[in-house]
Amino acid sequence: MSFFLLPRKTVVLLDSMIKIAHIVNPVHASPSSDLYVAQPITFETMRRAKEFASDIVDVELLTIAYQEDREVIPSYFKLLPDLHRSVLDVQDFESKRKLPILKDILDAMYQHSDADFLIYTNVDIAVLPHFYTTIASVIEKGHDAFVINRRTISNTYSQISDIPMMCLEAGTKHGGHDCYIFSRALYEKLYLDMACLGALRLGRSLTLALLCESENFKEFADWHLTFHIGDDQTWKSPKSFPYGRYNNAELGKAWDYYRQANKIPDHYLVGRCRPFSPFKERMREIRMRIRRYHRIDKILKISEEVRAMIKRSARK
Repeated sequence: MSFFLLPRKTVVLLDSMIKIAHIVNPVHASPSSDLYVAQPITFETMRRAKEFASDIVDVELLTIAYQEDREVIPSYFKLLPDLHRSVLDVQDFESKRKLPILKDILDAMYQHSDADFLIYTNVDIAVLPHFYTTIASVIEKGHDAFVINRRTISNTYSQISDIPMMCLEAGTKHGGHDCYIFSRALYEKLYLDMACLGALRLGRSLTLALLCESENFKEFADWHLTFHIGDDQTWKSPKSFPYGRYNNAELGKAWDYYRQANKIPDHYLVGRCRPFSPFKERMREIRMRIRRYHRIDKILKISEEVRAMIKRSARK
């Protein structure tokens, strides 16, 4: 039986139907990009999860993008007005990447939806069919903000027709945050910096703001409710390092704001939201470069061994 045909009697019905808005930021990805496979999967799983929850939760699927990216967006999403600003309008970078600012995306969702709760996920994060009904149940328990950590599954499957098999694969736990849920009332209180998508430290600013402003924050680190196909970690590419340093500096502004306001709580996640010093940030980049080159050396070594085996076989 398909995972999408789970009986709805397994879901706790709410006293009244809650409205949830969920936004993603699509891009026109090239065939060489991991998003070329991941985005259609994300779109379709969101559509199916909304359908699964249709008599329990009022779900509004939203997208916001640059004009040149609109063509990849399915018709069942509500398109918000185009983005007109990128991180390049905020700071100059030697390597130019037109990356959106998270605050612009969240502000648009808040302005163009009247939903009770708002969701932001990265566009490469797919959801399971009971995603929205589970979120509604968590909301009913009194949480005004929470994050759901994804599972990382293999890249064995890559087609929309494979979605049921993807959902059945438990995958492995991932410690990063890429799925945020928060109340509309809470969003009005958040101090958000100008962190950009597509680089390190993006989520830490939002996590910090939610920790500092929410009344009942929760991290669900082990739930099998979202997934990511493969673990290429393209955001660790050296070309993204300057943008990671930028996001770290923006995180520092948010940290200073909440520290001066005496709002930083005693929570186990706070340490992960603390900005790195410039020295520590550079050392982290060096370690990532070493790991990256080490993997390349291993691949080259294996390739040389395979070529040697082929030559030996040819002689025989």
